[in-house]
Amino acid sequence: MAKSTDKTGKTNIKPLFDNVLVRPLEAEAKTASGIILPDTAKEKPQIGIIMAIGTGHMTPEGKTLPMVVKVGQKVMYKKWGGNEVKVNNEEWMLVEQKDILAVVD
Repeated sequence: MAKSTDKTGKTNIKPLFDNVLVRPLEAEAKTASGIILPDTAKEKPQIGIIMAIGTGHMTPEGKTLPMVVKVGQKVMYKKWGGNEVKVNNEEWMLVEQKDILAVVD
């Protein structure tokens, strides 16, 4: 399998149009009350770090609208949006910009 990142840790994957490559953050391993969850009971994370972005949304008139999000931002995305892709044996998400719900500070 080909490597998906270079020596600096940057991804070699370049999303097209308004697609965004997100590396999900780890799901919580325990509940608020302190109960430790097994891997099978953990929910899919909905917050991640943007690793790469496309050039922007193409309108029917052929105009490219710029991206609102930037590489390195922490974002919250739709639970069932996007596609899982394997990058260096990790499951990352490739989502459309419209599936990103918020920037997390």
